[in-house]
Amino acid sequence: MAAKALDQHQQPVIEAISAANLTKWFGDGVTRKMAVGDVNFVAHYGEMLFLVGPSGSGKTTLLSMVSGILRPSSGTVHVHGADIWQLSDDQLAEFRLNTVGFVFQDYHLFPRLTAAENVAIPLILKQEDWTSAIDKANEYLAILGLKDRGGILPVKLSGGEQQRVAIARAIISTPQILILDEPTASLDGDTGKMIISFVKEKILTKDRCILVVTHDVRINEYADRIIHMEDGHITGLVKGSEWKTG
Repeated sequence: MAAKALDQHQQPVIEAISAANLTKWFGDGVTRKMAVGDVNFVAHYGEMLFLVGPSGSGKTTLLSMVSGILRPSSGTVHVHGADIWQLSDDQLAEFRLNTVGFVFQDYHLFPRLTAAENVAIPLILKQEDWTSAIDKANEYLAILGLKDRGGILPVKLSGGEQQRVAIARAIISTPQILILDEPTASLDGDTGKMIISFVKEKILTKDRCILVVTHDVRINEYADRIIHMEDGHITGLVKGSEWKTG
């Protein structure tokens, strides 16, 4: 038992994302503004990494660049050891579809589609059979505590339920990188903690990295590490357990 525990303790930490000298400018001439400036960071598989800081500090811009949505002005982003911004447009689209899952702040659920149909969208985009996609969607909804809710329209679901539908949609294609943008912003404190606790315990695996943008200090305890950003720069990095004193 001791040997097994030692082996588990010594499992190597594997990089999921490595960003080097990442910079993004918007505008031209006198209106030119730096959103992110010369940022370097590494995120690991098996880790829940929070990005915190005031509005306009560059958090969402940074995540947009590391997830293949927004091309940086300079710098590199390596995922699985490959620079994603050297990929062709088709390869980049495939990367976004297969490697990255998004949970947006306002859920972005389609109001005329049922919960199961919303969850099934990534599979449909991959040309999976409709019946099979809906069956899998209902399986994922059940995992997230929404069994028998697949036929319900989003308007009939609570905020917490809509958030879980959005999470199910993000993970149904088993992405290795999951990005949550303000996942608790529209939820009360208890529901927000319940959602992020569930993500930490059930969705985070040794083969997945989760990045969370948040202003909600109530959930910082669930982070493995916390990056603080301000004015486009990283100004601090602490363990989640150290946040109150860090």
